[in-house]
Parts: sequence; C-alpha cells; structure tokens
Amino acid sequence: MKVLVCMSVVPDTTTKITFTENNTHFNKDGVQFIINPYDELAITRGLELAEANSGSVTVVHVGPAENEASIRKALSMGVTDAIRIDALAIDAQFVAEQIAEIAHGYDLILTGRESIDYNGGAVCGLLGALLNIPSANVVTEINYADGTFSFTRDIDGGREMLSCKGPVVASAQKDLCEPRIPNMRGIMAARTKPLQVLPPKDLINASQVSSYESPAPKSGVKLIDPSNAQELIHILRNELKVI
Repeated sequence: MKVLVCMSVVPDTTTKITFTENNTHFNKDGVQFIINPYDELAITRGLELAEANSGSVTVVHVGPAENEASIRKALSMGVTDAIRIDALAIDAQFVAEQIAEIAHGYDLILTGRESIDYNGGAVCGLLGALLNIPSANVVTEINYADGTFSFTRDIDGGREMLSCKGPVVASAQKDLCEPRIPNMRGIMAARTKPLQVLPPKDLINASQVSSYESPAPKSGVKLIDPSNAQELIHILRNELKVI
C-alpha cells in the first residue's frame, strides 16, 4: 500500500496573530509554526495502515524551505520520505493543483479536514475532482481489507459509513486516532530520510486576498437570575434576535 499525506504548516494556537501592509499580509515575525493538527492525525493513521499492509507513507507539503523543520518532524514520526513543492500556499485551489501533479500511483491520499489557520476544508474535495477519484471528507475511521477502504465520516446530525476501492482521497477528523509522538530513534532517522524539492506548476492565482481583520473582542457577560426566565427571553428575542 502506498499512502500520500498532504501536510500544511500553521501558526501555533497560542500565537498572537497580527497583520501588516494595510492588513493585507500575515505577520510571521515571532510566530511559532507547527504541523497542522488534523494533518498529524492523517499522518498517524496513514502510518498505521501502511505498517499493517507492508506499505509506505510519503508526505507532501506546498511551502518554502523554512518549513522543512516541520517536514522533518513528520519524517521522525515514521514517514518513509517527503516531497516539498517550493511555492507559497496561495489558496486551496493552488495547493490542490500542485499536489495533484505528483499524486498519481498512490492507493490512499490523506489530508486534514482543514488547516487551523484558514479553515477552508477544500483540498480533499478538490484533489478528488482533479484526480477523478472518490473523496470522503471529515472521516473518523479508516479501515482496509481485501483491496477495499471503508470509512466512517461525520455528516449533519450523525455519521455515515461508506466504502470504495483505491485510489481514494480522505480528510482526517479529530476522532480518527491519537497523533503519534516521535521517539529518539525516529528523530535520528529523520535526518537522513529523503526530502525531495520540486518546482511548482505554473498557475494563475484563482483568488486574491483583499484584507484581513481580527475578530471583534468578546463582550462582557450578562448574568441573569435563574428565576427570571422572562428577562432571558426578552434579551434573546429583542436584543440578540435569535428567537
């Protein structure tokens, strides 16, 4: 079994986010970057499936050389080799088209359900469309037997079970597994594992950022006596207008 895992690099969740150039660019100064947490789940489950089926796992990342430390962390988790496409990740369409160029010949392609910085959640479906293969989004379980992958995925109000033969692309949801923690042996081995750098496919940008803005600060909490249901109803109906 050959598994390809698409990996993004995102700001640590404790990072204070600011913008520059009239709020048109993300300010990277002082920011700690990590592997996208959903992608860590995809890497871990990909490794489990490959190990159980005499397979291999390749990680692909669209990004600059400064992200190679995070790629090496993925290699230390047990990944066989890695590919870095040397381009800034402009948007989901750009990333999916870059990855689609090298994604042939794999039985399973995994992504995270979304990156925690832009929360687009589009790469999985775009890859499926570009490669003309099935895609399963927000999966909480992946199994493989007799050449067939089976998935459990989140849907509105419940969960859905489906199955198909590979190649197939799926995106990892938070209940899929526990992320694997690299051990010292894996960290040492990662230093010499192959990391191939490829030039990007020349594309016209599908989108352009007009500006960023921070969310509005949270307002103060209004406490209402439990016995005063009428006041609560008044606030919900007339002030918040949610009922």
